[in-house]
Formats: sequence, C-alpha cells, structure tokens
Amino acid sequence: MNISAKLKRLDRIYAICDEFSASLTVACRRYCAHCCTGNVTMTSLEAYNIVEYLKKTQQTQRLDMLKKQLLKHRFQPKITTNALALCYLEGREPPEEQSDPEWGACPFLTDNECPIYPARPLGCRCFVSGLNCKDIGAADIEEFVLTVNTVFLQYIEHIDSGGLFGNFSDILAFVSSEKNQKQYQSDMLSAPQGLIANMPIRVLMIPPEHRQRIQPILYSLSRAISV
Repeated sequence: MNISAKLKRLDRIYAICDEFSASLTVACRRYCAHCCTGNVTMTSLEAYNIVEYLKKTQQTQRLDMLKKQLLKHRFQPKITTNALALCYLEGREPPEEQSDPEWGACPFLTDNECPIYPARPLGCRCFVSGLNCKDIGAADIEEFVLTVNTVFLQYIEHIDSGGLFGNFSDILAFVSSEKNQKQYQSDMLSAPQGLIANMPIRVLMIPPEHRQRIQPILYSLSRAISV
C-alpha cells in the first residue's frame, strides 16, 4: 500500500475516533494539558503525517525541539498494541514497561496548547477524561472507552504494518529524516534502537461484555481501511 493510501485510511480512522470522542461527556477543555506528557506513543505513519503537517504550516523548526527531548527520560515501549494482543491470545506475559508523567511534557506543547492539534496522533486524540485530571490525580476513563481506544490503536498499527512504533519524539525524529522518509515510502524500513516493528491485527482486544456495543465502530473501521 502506498503512502497516500495509508494517509487516507489514517484520516478516516481519525474521523471515526473524533466522532466517538465528541459523543462522550468529558472534562477536557482548551488549555487543559495535564495529559500532554512526553510519553505519548505513535506509529511511523502518524509521524509521517505530522511531518507533512509541519511542512504545510511552515513549522518545521519545531523538529529541532526533539533533540533535547531525546536526552530526557521518556516512555519507550517494548511491545506494540497488536503484539500485546497476540501475547494475551497465546497466554504469554508481556514485557514489563515503565512510564512516569513526571518525566516531562510533550516537547511541542506551547502555552498549554498543541501546535499540531489537527495532526495529533491517536494517542492524544483518544485520551479523554470524565473528570478533571488535575482534581483527581489521574484520568477518569470508562472501561468501554478504553476498549474502543485500544481497537483504534490496533487498526492504525494494522494499516502501518511494516512501519514502526515508538515514543512520539523518537519516531518523529527518525521519520523527519529525508533518507528515512524515502525508505518508509519504499517499505524498506528497519527498526533502529528504541523503535519496534508494527504488525497486522491477529486478534482484537475486546472483552465479551463490549462485543455487541462496539459493533457499529468495528463496521465503520472495516469500511475505513477497505475503501
């Protein structure tokens, strides 16, 4: 699948996610940035989309901010979402991972606003809270919402099979290289240290109690990646 087709499918999934999020009652408002940490993860497809947005909006200088971020503590995943689903299916224990919001904010965050908001990755789009995170010390997320968000993540990884997954800063710094962009467009990427390879969906992480309720979203997602 060429990069243009992948980006169109990504846009469709984002639209479904945004529509779902808009149907929820949340405390999230403009200038609320408690969840905007440097620990967000994303795929190489989402990173490519952000680089294209930065070019379009003449903000490529923001990529220079990643250099300092790469020297800081940040969450670096050891397993992708679809690989995690396969672990559970096969009864294997996933690797232990560490993350701490105190490691700092997103390197792009400016005056509590996101300068790439229209192109923000799914990890940012789907993170919503029913109550103010500042008041309760953590996000308040319904179990069904967590299930739906996980499925969105699985589908984006699926359409980016052959691509990479990792921390926002790591993967954005990697994909911002013109050489790496060309390799990505040619499906010739190899995973450098700190990034891991995406894989297709083998099983969806949907608990029995959510299977009926999630059917309309699954229908929309299946159409989004097949059109």
